[in-house]
Amino acid sequence: MSLHRSFCSMTLVAALAASACAPAGDGVPMDSAGNLITGEGLPNPTPTVVTNWGALPEGREWGTSAGIDIDPIDGHVWAYERCGAASFGGGEPVNCETNPVPPVFKFDRNTGEVLANFGADLMVTPHGIHVDAGGNVWIADFAGNREGTRGHQVWKFSPEGEVLLTLGIAGQPGNAPGQFNQPNDVVTGPDGSIYVSDGHNGQGMTTNQAMNAGRENGQTARIQKFTPEGEFIMEWGEIGVEHGQFRTPHALAFDSQERLWIADRGNHRIEIYDQDGNYLDSRYSYGRISGIFIKDEMVYAIDSESSPTNHPNWRNGVRIGPVGEDRIVAFVPPFERESRVYQGTAGEGVAVDADGNIYAAEGPNSLRWAGGAFTKYLARD
Repeated sequence: MSLHRSFCSMTLVAALAASACAPAGDGVPMDSAGNLITGEGLPNPTPTVVTNWGALPEGREWGTSAGIDIDPIDGHVWAYERCGAASFGGGEPVNCETNPVPPVFKFDRNTGEVLANFGADLMVTPHGIHVDAGGNVWIADFAGNREGTRGHQVWKFSPEGEVLLTLGIAGQPGNAPGQFNQPNDVVTGPDGSIYVSDGHNGQGMTTNQAMNAGRENGQTARIQKFTPEGEFIMEWGEIGVEHGQFRTPHALAFDSQERLWIADRGNHRIEIYDQDGNYLDSRYSYGRISGIFIKDEMVYAIDSESSPTNHPNWRNGVRIGPVGEDRIVAFVPPFERESRVYQGTAGEGVAVDADGNIYAAEGPNSLRWAGGAFTKYLARD
């Protein structure tokens, strides 16, 4: 691992020290004012950056990731990496089928030591991760293999790596109930019900004609709900821009009010629903979001995808705001990247531990500049 402070971070620390605003949650200021698009003027609650965080098993090279979570029982960090793949998908020369090493990791949150590592020779491209109240680990396998025998599924593992449940039809994408076509993420609700966000292609459909064609061709952008035992209950959503529609529902999280938050990446927003699929509210201040995490009534959303061609001006990074308002009160800046001009590059998955440290899972847009699959941002003392 390597440790550094950027000039931008040091400037934000100075701003924090001079600020008179009252902290909330893990020291996140609530009365700060700044530019939510660029992050300028917003305080950074985690100014010290630990790059290439987490122990790398001997003989392995980090691949990309998009998922990271905190164990609700012991507070350690669960994540995955894509078996050394720098890019992702079923047709890539390197994925978790062609390189069948175990992709799922549990790390000691203080030392980065590997506490568990499993899931070898089961998946193609892990995409979403969730750790439920019992410590079980859920993984969405986003892509299928060429033979049509693996992928497009959701896996439930015990904390020791035993397969407890699978959802979907192995290697067979589709839009039928209980079937998946590029599942993005999975989360369990307060009663144990299972929610899966399905459909990754909508984010690239930027005209009404393209969205109409996507719907007609059976492309998905939906949430599927299952019983705790894996029986299909209901679904909602399709490709589109209205409420009740999505363009790549990329990440899921529940808040303390038992509402489901959905990172609708292609529409540059977060959509909030009840557990029966009824639309409640939206958030528009967080950018082109890949991952969300909710802790102590604060929302942490990571923007890895804003670029000069799909979301000009918006700087990548982690935006932080209160659950009850569409307002940004803090910002964790990205790594610099010349091809993103001044927008930089950040990870796709985000999680926050009990001490307020923020973890990012680095995706294909950020892995090279981050230097490793995982980055840890240390909270201020």
